[in-house]
Amino acid sequence: MLTAQWMCRRCIKALAQPRNFQFQRLASTDASKNLPPVLLQRARNIAAEHDKLAAALANDFDSKIAKRVGELSRVAEALKEWEAARSSISELAALLQSQDAELRQLAKEELSTTNAKVDTLATALSASLTPRDPFADMPCLLEVRPGPGGMEGRYFADAVFRMYRQYCSRKGLRTNILKYETVDGAESSTGGASESPLQEAVLEILNAGAFDQFRGEAGMHRVQRVPSTETSGRTHTSAVAVWVLPSFPEDEADMANSEQSFNDPNSLFYVDPREVKEEKMRASGAGGQHVNKTESAIRLTHEPTGIAVSMQDSRSQHRNRQSAWTLLRSRIGQRRREEREEEAWALRNSVLSKDKITRGNKIRTYNYSQDRCTDHRSGLDVHNLPDVLEGGESLDRVMESTREWLVRKDVETLIAEEEADAAAATKGAKKGKK
Repeated sequence: MLTAQWMCRRCIKALAQPRNFQFQRLASTDASKNLPPVLLQRARNIAAEHDKLAAALANDFDSKIAKRVGELSRVAEALKEWEAARSSISELAALLQSQDAELRQLAKEELSTTNAKVDTLATALSASLTPRDPFADMPCLLEVRPGPGGMEGRYFADAVFRMYRQYCSRKGLRTNILKYETVDGAESSTGGASESPLQEAVLEILNAGAFDQFRGEAGMHRVQRVPSTETSGRTHTSAVAVWVLPSFPEDEADMANSEQSFNDPNSLFYVDPREVKEEKMRASGAGGQHVNKTESAIRLTHEPTGIAVSMQDSRSQHRNRQSAWTLLRSRIGQRRREEREEEAWALRNSVLSKDKITRGNKIRTYNYSQDRCTDHRSGLDVHNLPDVLEGGESLDRVMESTREWLVRKDVETLIAEEEADAAAATKGAKKGKK
């Protein structure tokens, strides 16, 4: 990049020559127009707080201040990079007025690259201002259950479950199957290749940050295909529900804060054992003599909420109990968080509140006859359905488009809230003058 440090004497001489200041102002305006003023002001306020606290921390260490500095550093660094790029654009705009043709050409080439970089940095700065999901750094549980569509929905649920397993394997993510139950007595050959009629499955993704990576996958996944049992060749439509729940690191010491600790009574995940009813039973389904002779299956019911979890995948009662508690805590934690969010949304006067996503939304369609996967939020169409269902790079594209869409929605909500706050402040100031 061309900067003041790079410039040779010839460049400095060129800068000293009279310049077109109107062009400079235009370049500066163009560089900042993709960042709304309310967001820029918010970023500068946060950066000022960050610098003030960092200076205080240098003189006297305080754990609370250090934590706050860490929280603000993401915005401060993003703002610093964005402003550095804007400064470079101003320098390059000045060089475009040079009498030296070679210098003008170099500046022109560098200006195009730097403008593109400013756009990227503006997006990153906007994203850094949005509230970070409190579960973002946690592992997660992916629950897959068939929705409307009868037996065909169960077969596709298995395809979706395998899709995520293969995706995790390709990305090197550590997984653990907490639960995998199929329908008794159904013929697996009536589904797609290697598909089984799934009752319910839970995939635990153990890597930190998995929740943030997969949170956009929650919702209804619709499939349109011709079942192998369909003699008339008609396309059937069915659906699969996917839930993404926060889970716990293998070592609770890795928790980001006490609000995520299942041992802290103030945590979203804390469950009083006295409020949980435990039942032991014999496992059902395939399993030979073991199914008939041992009571290894566990059912836990949280009596205040009615949330129930059953687990029978392991022959070990202790292992099933552990898995059941993991799933129960995650479901209860997610419900408590949703209740808090519902209260927050009810209190907000945001123009975007009508766009809040619920679990019932159809988020994606897998159309076999058209070899197409469509994400209805980002609007992306991918015409390589087999690669999507194998957890390949096509699924990467779809998931990435969803994550970008989530960031855009968060930014839009933030802008709406900042503008509403600014309007309220202005109105209050005018009222106070009367």
